[in-house]
Amino acid sequence: MSGARPPRRGEELDLDRIGPWLEANVDGICGVPTVTQFSGGASNWTYALSYPDRELVLRRPPRGTKAKSAHDMSREFEVQRALRPVYPWVPEVLALCADPSVTDAEFYVMERVPGRILRARVSENERPTPAQCAALCSDLIDKLVALHAVDVEAAGLDKLGRGPGYCRRQVEGWSERYERALTWNVPRATYVRDYLAANVPDDVGACVIHNDFRLDNAVLDPDDVTRVVALLDWEMATVGDPLMDLGGGLAYWVQPDDDIVMRALRRQPTHLPGMLRRDQVVATYLERSGRSVADFTFYEVFGLFRLAVIAQQIYYRYHHRQTRNPAFRWFWVVVNALILRGYSRIRRARGRLLDAPRPLP
Repeated sequence: MSGARPPRRGEELDLDRIGPWLEANVDGICGVPTVTQFSGGASNWTYALSYPDRELVLRRPPRGTKAKSAHDMSREFEVQRALRPVYPWVPEVLALCADPSVTDAEFYVMERVPGRILRARVSENERPTPAQCAALCSDLIDKLVALHAVDVEAAGLDKLGRGPGYCRRQVEGWSERYERALTWNVPRATYVRDYLAANVPDDVGACVIHNDFRLDNAVLDPDDVTRVVALLDWEMATVGDPLMDLGGGLAYWVQPDDDIVMRALRRQPTHLPGMLRRDQVVATYLERSGRSVADFTFYEVFGLFRLAVIAQQIYYRYHHRQTRNPAFRWFWVVVNALILRGYSRIRRARGRLLDAPRPLP
């Protein structure tokens, strides 16, 4: 797990309070840990707690205004605890703190999984071969298929589901979130939002979905880059439509022939030789899961729009000075690029090309 640095200014942990709580609630913990912060995430704050003989990870929400249902640490903790016995690629959670006297927000700690995470840039001497990339993609898709095959009731996660209509609820919910987070420098995305609202499919199923399924959320075996040993960031996991999960993950899957803006936004090395293309990811998943769909456009566009909303919610906090993390300064550019990509994908699917650049509706 790379990318750990000293905590950002204003995001330090109060070890005078958290340290004693950890000693009292996590077996085998003693002393004050060395704390570093992972820089890869853009939502919850994640820290490494290093003891002489043990490594833990602490997760907590950011400070500042946030969506009502976002950053729910107790929910994320309980989902992982319920899922681990039936899905071994979930890190072991250890303790949840909901005591406001300890810190200003809920947090939980889990075991740190030793391994490697592939970020946007991979050095030449650490770059997987084309054969390794292909094998890694295959294993990653297998992990998604296995997750979607988990018995929801046996895992005790059926309470997360709200019944049929998941796809429609997602379209309506993310459209409302976007409306609330608008700033002057992003489009209203009317064309994309209207397309999604008019083309909502029936749910193809109801299963456990990760909802943030990405290559850079996968911890790889330190000795075998083709093998996924853990999946991270279960904040948005729920019971819902599996194709929506796949579509959400593909929004991050940048190919070498994508436009220059999307290549600049890449945060995982899906451009390397041997990595599957998006259509190959979809085809492989459908074959191995036994599911089918005539046209994947809706799910792809939804994934792009949802990612645009997530980026805009984060940028909204930066815009209103609720966070000063400099990484968020240009997220409004990301939002514009994702909306344009969704717009172009709809037009291409309808058999029309954009005549010329024009302002987005």
